Amino acid sequence: MNLRITRLLLGVVFFFPMTTLLAQATSGGAITGKVKDPKGQPVEFANVILNKLQDSSLVKVEVTNEEGVFALLNVAGGDYLLKVSFVGFPEFRTGPLKVSPGQTLELPLIQLQDGALDLKEVTVAAQRPMLETKPDRMVFNVDGSINAAGSNGLELLRKAPGIVVDNNDNITMLGRSGVQIYIDGKPSPLRGADLADFLKSLQSTEIDAIELVTNPSARFDAQGNAGVINIKLKKDRRLGANGSANTNYSVGVLPIYSAGFNGNYQDKGYNLFGSYNYNNSRFLNYMTLYREQLGVIFDQTSDTRGESENHNFKIGTDFFLSKKHTLGFLVNGFNNQSLFGGTSRTPISRTGLPGIDSVLLASTNSDNQRSNYNLNLNYRFDSGKGVVWNLDADYGRFRSEALEYQPNRYVDGTEEILLSEKIFANNTPTGIDIYTLKADYERPLWKGQFGAGVKFAFVNTDNTFDFFDVVDGQDVLNRDLSNQFAYEENVNAAYATYSKQGKKLGFNLGVRMEQTNSTGTLTAFKPTDNDEVERSYLDVFPSGGVTFTPSQKHSLNLSYSRRINRPSYQDLNPFQNRLDELTFEQGNPFLKPEYVNNIQFRHTFNYRFNTTLSYSHTQDQITRFTDTSGVKSNYITWLNLANQHAYSLAFSAPVQIKSWWSSFTNATVSYSKNQADYGGTKIVDLEAATFNIYSQQTFTLPKSWSLEVSGWYNSPGLWGGTFEMESMWSIDAGVQKKLLDGRGNLKLSVTDIFKTNEWNGISRFGVLNLNVGGGWDSRRLRMAFSYQFGRSEVKAARRRSTGLEDEQKRVKSDN
Repeated sequence: MNLRITRLLLGVVFFFPMTTLLAQATSGGAITGKVKDPKGQPVEFANVILNKLQDSSLVKVEVTNEEGVFALLNVAGGDYLLKVSFVGFPEFRTGPLKVSPGQTLELPLIQLQDGALDLKEVTVAAQRPMLETKPDRMVFNVDGSINAAGSNGLELLRKAPGIVVDNNDNITMLGRSGVQIYIDGKPSPLRGADLADFLKSLQSTEIDAIELVTNPSARFDAQGNAGVINIKLKKDRRLGANGSANTNYSVGVLPIYSAGFNGNYQDKGYNLFGSYNYNNSRFLNYMTLYREQLGVIFDQTSDTRGESENHNFKIGTDFFLSKKHTLGFLVNGFNNQSLFGGTSRTPISRTGLPGIDSVLLASTNSDNQRSNYNLNLNYRFDSGKGVVWNLDADYGRFRSEALEYQPNRYVDGTEEILLSEKIFANNTPTGIDIYTLKADYERPLWKGQFGAGVKFAFVNTDNTFDFFDVVDGQDVLNRDLSNQFAYEENVNAAYATYSKQGKKLGFNLGVRMEQTNSTGTLTAFKPTDNDEVERSYLDVFPSGGVTFTPSQKHSLNLSYSRRINRPSYQDLNPFQNRLDELTFEQGNPFLKPEYVNNIQFRHTFNYRFNTTLSYSHTQDQITRFTDTSGVKSNYITWLNLANQHAYSLAFSAPVQIKSWWSSFTNATVSYSKNQADYGGTKIVDLEAATFNIYSQQTFTLPKSWSLEVSGWYNSPGLWGGTFEMESMWSIDAGVQKKLLDGRGNLKLSVTDIFKTNEWNGISRFGVLNLNVGGGWDSRRLRMAFSYQFGRSEVKAARRRSTGLEDEQKRVKSDN
């Protein structure tokens, strides 16, 4: 594409809205306030409507946040009336309000009153902003996004502020790796490719919001040095029977189809809910890998295509035993089967000499099965006066098995004469069992809030790697490369927190202690010296923060936390998983945990504009390296970097520019430096300043239509320990139409319109020089339809949090 056109497109999507937002931020007045229910509890998602006093014409509509707070910004000087409405309560109206230019008018507390209201003819629609900023997290509300339709969980993470998903589906937040993924407040036991496949199986129709916790408190497990990403799935809390059905279809080079439904029935005594989603995906990936090693050149191109079938389900119930006691059960899980085949061609030549010595033609056929089933039992006691007990018992079961067949054929430069042939096969079953028990306690203390808790987690993994040489069509076990790796881990934790909020100054303090006992046992046919690695250690993880609100328009927050990232069982397992005859992966049983100290400063202006400055220092960072093995082979492994320093500056701006135009923009600048010395020429000393931005513009059109344009850009940066990557960017666009009296929703969109979502990079480490690149089936036409059924106008049910919904919940399940 012409460079001038590219710059123009990026400017229209990203930078023009930014200048508009900044111009509006400093003009006009504001009206702020807080809404509570008759019992004094904050009311979330109440509609706040501002009308002109003279003719009652509509000026602005906002919704309250989780604390019941609202802010109507950029209000011109004049006289107004304000109304507050929420399902199940009579409408609240103010008297005349006068706003002077530039004034911030703070209203007295608005308390809704009880009242018998017939809601059969009432429809109240509250639309959440794209981004919400809360004291300890940012919430990315993806449910209403047009371009999110037909996307999966991993694709949605690419659009979250400060999040980067690389070419190998690894996730970083604010320039740091080691992110811990949660699903509905519970950490996922999956890592690496297993986690990526699970996130791909989650459809946008199942996801309500993505929470980004960059500096978790002591209530969270210390695991995850970059913070926590919590993916909240949809759950209806309304009384009566409700539900929705959806179907999605997208097509690029290959098609993807999904369909599902979710339902909920809630009475005053209990709540029953469930969901099921089916997904059938056909996928392709392509890659180039140019490698120079000890005077030999390998110029590989590869293509992988496959099909994946996934079933996701959830069923649960909550029993409201009384106003103070709740008992809940939940069973959820997924079952996945995928088949894929890959082909690669690698011409091999000598540096400085003409011609090709030989060509390696390799192919891979793989049959993979994965399943994960989780059971939760939860008890919650709430005195109604601030004393809360929350107990959780969990069991998680993960199983996977992969059967792989891999022929490797060496031919001459003309590719007509067969020089040699080696055929491999392997069978790699994996089992993970996770048991956790957790208790949390909260109560008011000294005009603040005190919390404490304990947690016990036990993880057992069993990994078998049977490697076969295929001779005359028969599988012959290779005893040198086959083994069994068992990993057991027990983490015992206790924490205490205290927080207090004054009129302008607030603080929180916390400390967490974790004792870790782990044993990795390698059972191999061929004896080795590294047959068992046993560790036992006790760590203390302090955390704290201070919040200062000098005025209505400014809020400042400074926070600190110390965290840990333990190696997964996949990283520790030393067996060799061959990608082809010349390339393999191998774990490292001597990996040490990595520790990080995080400091973060955040400024919020006008309730909307958020600026975050972060610094982290990581010791013994776990990162991926590519190294040589002999003259021709290379392998991928995991090593500890000596140090990594990371700095980042992030800015986010969710703003209603006009009544018909809403915008959300997030930009992050980060700097990272990797340092390590492994002896000889294997020295790592890399640094890079990177920039990424995501922007979304939504336009309301006549006759229930809306238009959305969004895009993201990642500048050149570092990946793993040694790779320097080039920039990537993508632009999406879509339209939405409300149908069937608002119960139906049709979305059409195109992703990666200009096919720019491709990656390229280089690595120079020791005697190994790599130039890599690749991409996937990213330009797609997507169509999605959803329909809501059941009662849509009912009284709101009592709001509560079970252990599965508790946003603070953290259960260690490192594999």
